Amino acid sequence: MPLPPNQPVRDFAPGSPERARLVAELDRQRANLRRILPVIDGRKIDTGRDVEMREPHAHRNSLGSYAAAGAAEADAAIRSAIAARQDWSRMSGASRRAIFLRAAELLAGPFNERLLAATMLQQSKTAFQAEIDASCELIDFLRFNVAFAEQIEAMQPLSTLAEQNRLEYRGLDGFVFAASPFNFTAIAGNLCLAPALMGNTVVWKPSERAVYSAAFLMDLFEAAGLPPGVINMLPTDNPARVGETVLASPHLAGIHFTGSSGAFDRLWQTTGHAVSRYRNYPRLVGETGGKDFVLAHTSADVDALVTALVRGAFDYQGQKCSAASRAYIPQSLYTEVCERLAATVSGLSMGDVTDFRNFMGAVIDQRAYDTVSSFIDFAGTSPGHRTIAGAHASDEDGYFIPPTVISCDAPCSRLMTEEIFGPVLALHAYPDDKLEDTVALVDQSSSYALTGAIFAQDQRVIDQLSLGLRDAAGNFYINDKPTGAVVGRQPFGGARRSGTNDKAGSMINLLRWTSPRTIKETFVPHTSPLYPHMAG
Repeated sequence: MPLPPNQPVRDFAPGSPERARLVAELDRQRANLRRILPVIDGRKIDTGRDVEMREPHAHRNSLGSYAAAGAAEADAAIRSAIAARQDWSRMSGASRRAIFLRAAELLAGPFNERLLAATMLQQSKTAFQAEIDASCELIDFLRFNVAFAEQIEAMQPLSTLAEQNRLEYRGLDGFVFAASPFNFTAIAGNLCLAPALMGNTVVWKPSERAVYSAAFLMDLFEAAGLPPGVINMLPTDNPARVGETVLASPHLAGIHFTGSSGAFDRLWQTTGHAVSRYRNYPRLVGETGGKDFVLAHTSADVDALVTALVRGAFDYQGQKCSAASRAYIPQSLYTEVCERLAATVSGLSMGDVTDFRNFMGAVIDQRAYDTVSSFIDFAGTSPGHRTIAGAHASDEDGYFIPPTVISCDAPCSRLMTEEIFGPVLALHAYPDDKLEDTVALVDQSSSYALTGAIFAQDQRVIDQLSLGLRDAAGNFYINDKPTGAVVGRQPFGGARRSGTNDKAGSMINLLRWTSPRTIKETFVPHTSPLYPHMAG
């Protein structure tokens, strides 16, 4: 198939049919609590250990509950995945691809509002943020990955008249463990579907903070015709309970992970200690933390800069690994930028995401609320920090932290160097004539290298900054916010402490889930072991 177009983004304007359908689905889901069970070999398993799910922006509202999986369920899921691999890995690539193309069409059709509403309600995304995630990006992952898989299958070695050579792109020998985050439904879907598309079977642990949308994802895959056991879903409130069992299995062939750097460290350390017990060297693919930067030059367009800072830092409450979290502004522009930010941020509305007038919802839960609040409290009590914009946080009705902008005198303040994962933007003013020193500071003051952006109108400066920050970000933006990578257009991933940079949304990621076999067929074999030079 040719590369597909990206799924169009809808605006959900008042009076639009998509808005009316989504409102009706939100009402339906709120009125019908759901009890979610682990799915193993296509069957729902009741563990009897129920955990309640609530809306972050209205935590009085229950969405239902899920039955938490443990070690026994993890062991059963592993056995299911290993058994299902026999048929799934031998199914033709075309047949596997058809299942995921069918899933894309189902998601663009009857499943669309279901997944959007689920993402809004448990993950506190506005309609637009849910649209670009649970609808557009996930549809793009499904369609583009199919096209990329066909391109991979077409990459074949040379043959001659006397021999035929080919590459067979096998799945890995074992199962893949997918561990997904709460913040993107599309990422959760892709962590499962990318390995499965290439012939692998999957044991999937969704985030305990996003089990609700994960259940709708499983509904989608099953409706598309995915055979039992190919993806086994293990919701749990104790990830270690599942993880220990999975990582101890000699059949572990790969880990597809998005989450914190610390959690990925623990996965890597555990597999490293156990490596001699595995049948294969496991493939570890991870996208982890970020402390994403915006660096402005004196020639920057201030309108574009301020817009990028607001959207980059505060879309989805800053709970994106790519969110703008630190910005370096030349002193000659600093006062104007701060004033414009203060005025803009004060007008951003925050509240229940089912009220479409709100720009922001709540952070995901009490743990996130406490963590983000601790950074704001630190700035309020530490010299050298000044609040440019922000208001009082409250967890009375929901976990609401208003968008906050803080000026930092010290470029190596905690707020400028540590991942916050919330609606807090740290600013630092640098002398106009110290651009080169500031580039080095941006590059070296953070251990992460996920996304970053520069703002300048001078092309020579753009070239200078692009080269100087070459290793500081896996996704680099010029005169744009450092968020919003689109499948097929900006393959996503970073290096250093931000992950293995295997670029979700590209052929690069899919190649990690194959174990190619080279096959040579000789048409007329030699019948003598002797060589011509031995004659005489």
